[in-house]
Amino acid sequence: MNSRIKLVMKSGKALLGYKSSVKALRRGKAKMVLISSNCPPLRKSEIEYYAMLAKTSVHHYKGDNTSLGTACGKLFNCSILSITDAGDSDILTAKE
Repeated sequence: MNSRIKLVMKSGKALLGYKSSVKALRRGKAKMVLISSNCPPLRKSEIEYYAMLAKTSVHHYKGDNTSLGTACGKLFNCSILSITDAGDSDILTAKE
């Protein structure tokens, strides 16, 4: 999954963070949402609810927010990642 995330960050478009992910889900722009394992339960359920309304797939990332941020190539934590354009990656079709 990490290699697919890196490819999305390089060739596609992704939004990091809760606020921008909620905005993308409301607008219907997000195609997939990744939630880290240590995301707070209320925030996690809210994102899942918005994703259900927007008919967007949700993937529960196995690592915590530090490893999700590192997988994105950033030097900070990221609990929610929303993908708007997959680019060259097959992350939207592959189930892992």
